Amino acid sequence: MNLEQYAQGNKLFRTYFKKNKESLLELVKGQKPKALFIGCSDSRVIPDLMLQTNPGDLFVLRNVGNFVPPFKEDEDFHATASGIEYAVSALKVQEIIICGHTHCGACKHLYEPVPDDTSLIHTKKWLELGESAKKAAILSLGVNAPREELLRLTEKLSVINQIENILTYPAVKQRFEDGDLHIHGWCYDIETGKIEYYNADTYEFLPLNELS
Repeated sequence: MNLEQYAQGNKLFRTYFKKNKESLLELVKGQKPKALFIGCSDSRVIPDLMLQTNPGDLFVLRNVGNFVPPFKEDEDFHATASGIEYAVSALKVQEIIICGHTHCGACKHLYEPVPDDTSLIHTKKWLELGESAKKAAILSLGVNAPREELLRLTEKLSVINQIENILTYPAVKQRFEDGDLHIHGWCYDIETGKIEYYNADTYEFLPLNELS
């Protein structure tokens, strides 16, 4: 897209804005999102489009690989940690959705060395957060398993790891244990548009539409 196409897109949005002006102006008074959505920065993953949510429904936090760094005071990953803290402690969201996806570039590059140059120095460090999922996938399937099979499992195991990581945040853990906050692990299939959710009771991913 060029600049003119973006301008046309905004023009169409302003038409939507006029039709929904009353509800959108209510958001000027403040936001009260129902959920924190932690997703991948991948351009193919579009939370509001995938879920057909409205402005103000989701507090969206996106990064490479939809990773959640474990809680550590004075750690480097302030942007993600700050987003989690703000959503949970300031906005008081009732749901946290950690959504991975198929054909994830971050998970793919866990199996492909990142070049040792300064252009990807932060990416290389960030991808260390996915190593435990990679190791678990290899342990389960074997190092010689078909690459696509390994990647699909790594993507799902990574989501489970991020659930474990987010529970290291004191405010998240406290509200979760009090039953005031619910945490969900999802995997979005970019080939079909379908979403699977992690069932902690059966240790498997199941179709989200079975809940409706």
